[in-house]
Amino acid sequence: MDAHQLCCVGHITLDKVVTPRNTIHMPGGTAYYFSHAIRRFGDIDYTLVTALAESEMGVVDELRNMHVDVAVMPSKHSVYFENIYGENQDNRKQRVLAKADPFSVDYLEQVNANIYHLGSLLADDFSTDVIRYLAGKGKVSVDSQGYLREVRDEKVYAVDWPEKLDALKHIYFLKVNEHEMEVLTGYSDVEKAAKQLYDWGVKEVLITLGSMGSVIYDGRIFYFIPAYKPAEIVDATGCGDTYMTGYLYCRVKGETIEDSGCFAAAMSTLKIEASGPFKGTKAEVIQCMEKNEKRFPDRF
Repeated sequence: MDAHQLCCVGHITLDKVVTPRNTIHMPGGTAYYFSHAIRRFGDIDYTLVTALAESEMGVVDELRNMHVDVAVMPSKHSVYFENIYGENQDNRKQRVLAKADPFSVDYLEQVNANIYHLGSLLADDFSTDVIRYLAGKGKVSVDSQGYLREVRDEKVYAVDWPEKLDALKHIYFLKVNEHEMEVLTGYSDVEKAAKQLYDWGVKEVLITLGSMGSVIYDGRIFYFIPAYKPAEIVDATGCGDTYMTGYLYCRVKGETIEDSGCFAAAMSTLKIEASGPFKGTKAEVIQCMEKNEKRFPDRF
């Protein structure tokens, strides 16, 4: 069986998004935001593996109607998130009202891809065995946020990743924000944190800094990626997932780390200007990179 260029594995969630303007109920999760964004680009062989309850299969039907290839692992429940934002979109309060079943090696045996992006939402979504198994078939990409979130009585608590040293040596691409990098490494300094994550085995470390841009480290060079100023900030939910969509899309197409990071950042800007998943075009992403005001992260 030929390998897909890119595969996202993750739960589609039910999201309740509360902002100062309004409250919206909508599908969400890495799987949803990633798939909606990637399907805007028709020149890539992409597949999604998700798990959700039968009651949410309408979301899968919607994706399939948009020509997204989707495989579904049955689950008793779907993940149900409540995200509450204040005026500062970089911060949010979160509750988890229901959890879905974790992904298993058995279910992923039939899936072959060059890059697997694991959209972890909660600490037990993907075991280290799953990461190790997929790393034997392709490059593994991980958003660390889920591994650092534990649910107790619906509340989400920040935790360290107990098996990080075993897992990180199998991860090629790792995305963290400034808070996650400090939890994982103990360093609040971007340079020290990036070097530590690389030393633990990650080949491309992506550190997102919100409106301050992002920094990518490949063991040799620090790439300082600008944030592109949005026309207005409407909804930040899914921005990290959109960033990784743009980055992995470009990397699998053979683009450089720097160009991939800039494309990813511009995608995130277009996404933050509207509620819901990314709805832009490649031409609009390029226009954003060319015309929007840039803010680079501080150099060290």
